[in-house]
Amino acid sequence: QVQLVESGGGLVQSGGSLRLSCTTSEAIFGFSSVGWYRQAPGKQRELVAEIITFGDTNYADAVQGRFTISRSATKNTLYLQMNSLKPEDTAVYFCKVTKRAIDYWGQGTQVTVSS
Repeated sequence: QVQLVESGGGLVQSGGSLRLSCTTSEAIFGFSSVGWYRQAPGKQRELVAEIITFGDTNYADAVQGRFTISRSATKNTLYLQMNSLKPEDTAVYFCKVTKRAIDYWGQGTQVTVSS
């Protein structure tokens, strides 16, 4: 069973920055894909950013150019650097990793952006 521990959420003013972390219990490069999702109140969970096979990255249009996904092999950690935050970025953010076609989710971390 893969364990994921998230951290880094909080309250920030519009235009500010946060960095989310997701530490895994297994080697981060051993997963077929890793990514961040978010869910705002009353809305469905949506993809924010992901790293897939061969290191290709995908970003949601809403965060392109503002958010950056990365990972550290030495720390077995996935990151999401979020810059120029907007109130509409307010949501619970979840990390997800996929191994052998099975998805594992973090517990979620709240990000609140005030206007």
